[in-house]
Amino acid sequence: MRIMGLDVGEKRIGVAISDQMGWTAQGHSVLVRGKLQDDLKKVAGLCAEYEIDRIVLGFPRNMNGTVGPKVVEIQEFGRVLHEYLALPLEYWDERLTTVAAERVLLEANVSRKKRKRVIDMLAAVNILQGYLDRQANK
Repeated sequence: MRIMGLDVGEKRIGVAISDQMGWTAQGHSVLVRGKLQDDLKKVAGLCAEYEIDRIVLGFPRNMNGTVGPKVVEIQEFGRVLHEYLALPLEYWDERLTTVAAERVLLEANVSRKKRKRVIDMLAAVNILQGYLDRQANK
């Protein structure tokens, strides 16, 4: 069983995929956003290639736990993605995932240009790994 984690932004979608046992999340890629149909096709292609059984979508709560306008966009993207793929889809609180990814890259002394290329993928890894860890502890 493989699970895909997505960090959906306005310009890019970070992608992470679990190992077959569903224990660890590995960074896969960063998809550049285009038209919604193109984004759906890209995600669907990856789902087919990696035999994905479930999608975990980052849910952008505010730091105080409330939801803002970005949540509406993510929920709509999730609804359309779920209908398009016919796969189970869950949301995972993504607070601080990008901050954590940025911190790792800064500590590794990665240049600003390179950080920009991989930050969304690392955020997707954090989203998916958090989800996997919670599933393992149920």
